[in-house]
Order: sequence, then C-alpha cells, then structure tokens
Amino acid sequence: MSRTPSRRAVAGVALVTSAALVLAGCGSDADDDAGTGATAPAGDVDLEAVLEEGGSLTVWAWEPTLEQVVEDFTTEYPNVEIDLVNAGTGNDQYTALQNAMAAGSGVPDVAQVEYYALGQFSLSGDLADLSAYGAGELDGTFTPGPWAAVSTGGGIYGLPMDSGPMAMFYNADLFEEHGIEVPTTWEEFREAGRTLKEADPSLYITNDTGDAGFTTSLIWQAGGQPFQAEGTDVTVDLADEGSTTFASFWDTMIDEELVAPISSWSDEWYQGLGSGSIATLVIGAWMPANLESGVPAGSGSWRVAPMPQWEDGGSASAENGGSSLAVPAASENPELAYAFLEYANVGDGVQTRVDLGAFPATTAHIEAEEFLNAEFEYFGGQQANQVFAESAANVVEGWQYLPYQVYANSIFNDSVGQAYVSDTTIADGLAAWQDAIVTYGNDQGFSVTAP
Repeated sequence: MSRTPSRRAVAGVALVTSAALVLAGCGSDADDDAGTGATAPAGDVDLEAVLEEGGSLTVWAWEPTLEQVVEDFTTEYPNVEIDLVNAGTGNDQYTALQNAMAAGSGVPDVAQVEYYALGQFSLSGDLADLSAYGAGELDGTFTPGPWAAVSTGGGIYGLPMDSGPMAMFYNADLFEEHGIEVPTTWEEFREAGRTLKEADPSLYITNDTGDAGFTTSLIWQAGGQPFQAEGTDVTVDLADEGSTTFASFWDTMIDEELVAPISSWSDEWYQGLGSGSIATLVIGAWMPANLESGVPAGSGSWRVAPMPQWEDGGSASAENGGSSLAVPAASENPELAYAFLEYANVGDGVQTRVDLGAFPATTAHIEAEEFLNAEFEYFGGQQANQVFAESAANVVEGWQYLPYQVYANSIFNDSVGQAYVSDTTIADGLAAWQDAIVTYGNDQGFSVTAP
C-alpha cells in the first residue's frame, strides 16, 4: 500500500489560509444552504433504493486500491458511474479541495481525507455529517483510533478507510549478529542503539531528522494530549507529561548519535534499510508493502514486534497515518456518495483492499482468522498481522489533532526540527512550536490558549 503524506513531514504551506476559511464557515448560519451544502435527510436512507436508482459520482482519492474497489462497485451497481480522480496526494489535494469549496464549484462527491486533516474541513461545515445517513449505527465497527478520528463535535465526518497502528519493524539478522534481544521498552531500545554504535559507528538503531507525525505519535503513546479543541476553542500544551517524556528521551537519542540523520523516504533511507545500517523502524502497519517494494534485499531478514513501551510491562500504542473517505457538504448526490462509502469502507470493498495490501480499520476484518494467520514471506513467514491487530486494540484513547494540523505540521522543522541540527533541545523546540501554533491560530480567529 502506498504511503500517505502524514507518514512524512508535510512539505509546503499551501493551506496557510485554510483556517481563515474554516472560521468563515463557522460564522455562517446553520440554516443557510451556502454554508452547509446539501440538506441532510430527515429520516433513514434506503441505500439499496439509492443504489438501484444510481447516478454519477466524482471521487477524489490517491489510494491505489480504490481503483479495484470502484471497478467492482460499478459492476455490482451498473446504474452508478464513478469518475475516480487523483487530484494530488495529501496536501496537494487538500489545497485543490479547499479552493473548490471556497469557489463553490468543482467539489467532488467523495474525498479521501487523512485523519490529521479531517478537522480542518469538518469544523467549517464543508463536510456532511454522516450521522444523517445512518453512520452512527457503525459505532463499534471500527477500531478505536480511526473511529475517534472521524467522530468529533457530536458528528461523524468520514468513514475510516484504513489505519496505522504502530509497530517496530526490525532487522532480525542484524540483532542476532550483535547479540541484541528484541527491545520491549524504550530504555532497552536505547541500549540496543548503544550496542550497535559501539560495535560499528556506522550502525544506527533508527533514523529521524524531525518528523511531526512521528513525534506526535510517540507523544500519543506516552499518554500526552497536547491538542484539545472544542469548536474554535483550542488548548495547546506541548509540555504536558507525555510530551515531556518523549522530549527528554529523544534528546538522549540525538545527543548520543544513535539516530541516523537521514530523512525517511529518501534514497539514502532505502539504502540504509537495505544495507542494515538502519536497524529498526517504529511506524504504522501500512509499512510492509513499502518494505517489500522499496527494500527487496531485506526479505527474510526483517521481523515485526510491538512498539517499545514507556513503562515496563505496558501495551500502549498509537496511530501513525491513515485516511477516511468523506462526503463534502456540497456534493450533489450525498446519499449515493454515502452508499459508496459504506461499500468501500464497511462492505465488500474492505476485503478487496486488504487483498491488495491495505491494513483495514474494521474490527471484523482485523479479527478474522484468515487475516491474523496470514504469513508474510518478507518477514520470514511471520504472522505479522497479529502484532498489528494487537496494536490497533491498544491505541491510547483521548488523542486529538489541531483543527489546523496541516499548517502546524508544515512549520514543525522551523522549531522542533532545529533540535536535530543545533544545540536546541526538543523541549525548547516544542515550546517554540507551541508559540507558533498559538499565534497562528489566534491570528486566524481561533481562541487558542496555552498553560
């Protein structure tokens, strides 16, 4: 499965004006059709009748397995025509989507929106509340992390398409060569890094040059809740206990040069994974397909284990990446759009995507014996989905993203990223990031406070 931009530092600040547009949407009258798009149905929707009647849909998405889902869907429901458009990956699509929404024309009926970016569109009223179409009945269908991400402010603004429960991918051959046991805690992870560094200065336990998604995921796992939002009221505390736990630990990793100064997804990164100079990746469950295609030389050498824990004996996990499918409020055919969402993210489309390498967000698929017992040749026949499923069940509850997280991530390297290239500590970097986040949010009309 192809990676999504939340799995790397977001490049560019094309959405700098998005928060202002969000607030403009918040200021509109709830009864004004221009502010809320298509009118929601008053009662239950007969989706079978909607599918029988058919119609046309435009779907904006970059996730490649949806091509087969669309083909299967239109074969089963021949009265439906779907134009599947790749309007850009992640940030590029969000810019195009925001522009279309602002212009009031060219808005698709369905859009792929990553979890961290969902609030940017839902707060403005630019996404339909899917509760009106029966989405509330799906509570319990999805794993906790993705469901919490699409459920906000009393509404449901997307259906989870996939998820990224985190795990540790590691080079088992390298560990065996240097007598390293698989670390179960972050302290053991650090000790493993020290062992590798003592044996060969060119070996690193992992890589990092400052990635907002990775940082927030580890803060999440540590129990941090630095972002809290209720409507336009936002609180930012990047010095809470979870943030401080991560900052103090990761500073030692950088100071002791245990982390390779190599950016993820670069050619040098792939080479390091293939050569064994980068020993582990702590990343989302969508990673196997990327290793198989990008690091073919590692086949048979790599394995999967649970995330290292902040406390001995713990089982806490976090999400890293993942997307929803949402229905823009301006959709001309919202009931049919929702019917497609249910097929793709709850119905037969889920298995299609799993067969093509996606990691599902649906509990039933994750718990299925066929899924759990699948053997990965790349991981030496390991049943890696069992590790991913356990991680999905142990995602720490209570996490929230900022309603302008896309912008916040885009300026991460201006603050926290400096800890990787100067004497600045990560704690200092987080403080600077917090200041920038607070200032920006207030400038855009949010009410943002910090302790």
